[in-house]
Amino acid sequence: MIPQVRTVLETAAEELHIPPDDLVVRGLRSFLERQFREVQAEIFRITGHYGVSGVEDMEARYRNGTLEEAHSWRGLQHLDHLEYKRDRLSRLLEALS
Repeated sequence: MIPQVRTVLETAAEELHIPPDDLVVRGLRSFLERQFREVQAEIFRITGHYGVSGVEDMEARYRNGTLEEAHSWRGLQHLDHLEYKRDRLSRLLEALS
């Protein structure tokens, strides 16, 4: 760990009366939760825009012809990436619990 960061961590932990390791875990959890919320918000924006519940629903709509692929394939790719990222963040958060 960078010496300056360790000094700030130790000072903050002392001020807050919590062990430094707990402060690191809380900070990491907070960061991951914020990332999760941002990803989730973007997923809701895309699914709302296309009127789908997720990648699988979007692909099903392509197959049955109710969604024009030519104008939405970038949305599908982005949604697929976001769902992967959301699932990964969720697993990381579970690991901290």
